[in-house]
Amino acid sequence: MTGRDESQTVSRKGRPPKEGGSGERGAGIQSLQRAAALLDAVAARPEGIGLADLSVQVGLHTSTAFHLIKTLVSLGFLVQDDDTRRYRIGPRVFMLAAGAREENTLVAFGTPILEKLSAATRDAAHLAIRVQHDIIVVARTEATGLLTLSDRTGALRPPHATAIGKALMAAMAEEELEAMVHAIGRPRFTPATLTEPAALLAEVARVRKEEIAHDRGELDPDVRCMAVPVRDFSGRTVAAIGISGPVWRMSDAALEEKERMLRSAADELSNLLGGEGRRAAS
Repeated sequence: MTGRDESQTVSRKGRPPKEGGSGERGAGIQSLQRAAALLDAVAARPEGIGLADLSVQVGLHTSTAFHLIKTLVSLGFLVQDDDTRRYRIGPRVFMLAAGAREENTLVAFGTPILEKLSAATRDAAHLAIRVQHDIIVVARTEATGLLTLSDRTGALRPPHATAIGKALMAAMAEEELEAMVHAIGRPRFTPATLTEPAALLAEVARVRKEEIAHDRGELDPDVRCMAVPVRDFSGRTVAAIGISGPVWRMSDAALEEKERMLRSAADELSNLLGGEGRRAAS
């Protein structure tokens, strides 16, 4: 962006009064606050927004907004369309947000949420990701709320017999999903385990529609689990969060209230990753 066209429209009537803070530190904090407000305003307008509208929306003098925007463009946080002269979110924002999909970031953000979820439900809580055909638990808390981090090796869960596995499979493209269902072994762990491809695909379709997955004693006859997706800024499912407990504590009546708490936890983690949780809420 050269800024030639818009810089000629910048008002010359003087600068707005200083707002809060004093000295170099105050000015720096104020600039960061203004830049954040500009990014928020641009992000809310995916079709793009012009300088004049953007200035009004964030309550800044046009010249002040222009110089901040110019800096954000030079750093890659914003881009300007050559034809419409409107601003949109730039690639650097997406690069930073993409980092939230990394396992370490998921664990860092998810740990306190898992702890709260376990304390509220009195059940074990899990955070898992999918790597090709593997479902990997990256963090979990015991029913007491005590955090236990799992290793990438030895922390695999069978996709067809777990709620977290089904929740992650539900986010896959149909072709990829069918290939995975036929590629995995689908061993029978209990009489309730779904081992037939058609039955498993039907179950995943239900999970995709309802946005919640259940393990009804399919891995362990004495344990019930449920899981929901966690989404990032792009709307993609990057993890699944779930709870598990003994069947006597996971009755249908108990699951209704626990489902509410589980979905709330997933929404909280999704929000931290720049997403909006449930699609129905977006």
